Amino acid sequence: MKREGLSTAPVTVTVRQHNPDWAAYGRATVVVTLCTAVAWTMFPHFEPSNLIMVYLLGVTAVAARSGPGPSVLASILSVAAFDFFFVAPHFTFRVSDAQYLVTFAVMLIVAFVISGFTVRIRAQAESARERERRTAALYALSRELVSARGVEHVLRAAERQMAEVFGGEVAVLLPDPGGRLSLQTELSTRFEMTSSELGAAQWVYEHGQIAGHDTSTLPETQALYLPLVASHGTLGVLGLQLAVPHSLEAPEQLHQLETFANQTALALERTQLAEAAQDAQIRAETERLRSSLLSSVSHDLRTPLATITGAASSLLEGDNILDDQTRKDLLESLSEEAERLNRLVNNLLEMTRLESGTLQVRKEWHVLEEVVGAALGRLAKLLRDRPVTTSLPADLPLVPIDDVLLEQVLINLLDNAVKHTPDGGPLEIAAWSREGAVTVEVANRGPGLPPGDENRVFDKFYRGSGSTSRGTGLGLAICRGIVEAHGGRIWAENRPEGGVTFRFTIPLTGTPPELEGIDA
Repeated sequence: MKREGLSTAPVTVTVRQHNPDWAAYGRATVVVTLCTAVAWTMFPHFEPSNLIMVYLLGVTAVAARSGPGPSVLASILSVAAFDFFFVAPHFTFRVSDAQYLVTFAVMLIVAFVISGFTVRIRAQAESARERERRTAALYALSRELVSARGVEHVLRAAERQMAEVFGGEVAVLLPDPGGRLSLQTELSTRFEMTSSELGAAQWVYEHGQIAGHDTSTLPETQALYLPLVASHGTLGVLGLQLAVPHSLEAPEQLHQLETFANQTALALERTQLAEAAQDAQIRAETERLRSSLLSSVSHDLRTPLATITGAASSLLEGDNILDDQTRKDLLESLSEEAERLNRLVNNLLEMTRLESGTLQVRKEWHVLEEVVGAALGRLAKLLRDRPVTTSLPADLPLVPIDDVLLEQVLINLLDNAVKHTPDGGPLEIAAWSREGAVTVEVANRGPGLPPGDENRVFDKFYRGSGSTSRGTGLGLAICRGIVEAHGGRIWAENRPEGGVTFRFTIPLTGTPPELEGIDA
């Protein structure tokens, strides 16, 4: 983004002389001829003053349709025709009565005044219509730019609106990190960008001035280039190749184009600032998650590693001192902490797979009771002092699941229950089939969840207010990711009698193997 001081040197826009509209002058002559014909039919029956009204009406008609030149011509021709045809002596420009000279002068003055007022009113009406059109176009552009999200959408909206208003091809050139402009080809593929055109656009970007076609600066180019100037400097360059040459000679047209460019620059700056703020927020959030992860993982990794190291050292150093019971206790401690460390590493790996989108669910039809049994077997040592009640109906259907992943869900739910309930507290596992899905429930008799935490417990690194339990806060987040990957949902509820119930559903989609090929 260019941040140098912008040059305010004036830029001259070349204004070309327009050729006279000879058709309008011809129409003025025809109108005066028609007025003469009408006045000739009225001449035997009306006073000459009434015939003057016919010519004044014709002058007004010419002024309402044409510019000031044809109106002046119509005024002069009307006086001449009235003198030639209706003032004695007829068919000559000589006047027998000198008083008619005053009539001619007044008639000419009145014709000039009427034509002048009519032309002015017509010009004001056209100017009002043009201002209305410009205001409507600017409003449409502003409304579209406000709703646009992203640089590409802003540029597309600006290109479309300006192409409709001004005609021709519109393109936006934005700088690279080195300050060199490049055409946004995906926005305007028909914009002819040669080396000379690119050089002109680069000059406009570096000097902050209008240049190009129909200006005093680089007039040999095919397009007109305007700098996109915002509060922080020049953001880029707007190029316009007109379909109708010299259609921007009117100052109002050029002013409108500058207004469009300013609106585009402000929208572009707003979008760039929003993207920068979003990037900063993402970096801050990433840093916060990294800090939380390192804090949690470092603590939870150190604890089992310290226990494993201590037990191994005791076994090595006390080979001849330790009795059999102590040796057995140390080996059991080694096994438990190694299993705990394995669960922690598995959770970290599973969360990494979930976050990266590489988690693959390989569904097969399984008996849910076998998966529950496998999870209880993995946690046999952890659950040895707790009564675990299972309620799995015999008619429970087969479920389409990835048994390894669903076993991980049950392990995490049971491990979470152990961490957050008193020692020896009972646990309950139940399942039932209803409305095309199997619901699995893991309940405990702990203190329950604080109000409002029923959904937050599934967030990463969330441990609950005042929680002192061990863990990284990833177990329940992993459960939610795996269940949703199966097409189900998971939620938590406080039990009226105390404790928490975790439930998740698995949809029964497809046909079990034993039912394939059998008509209902």
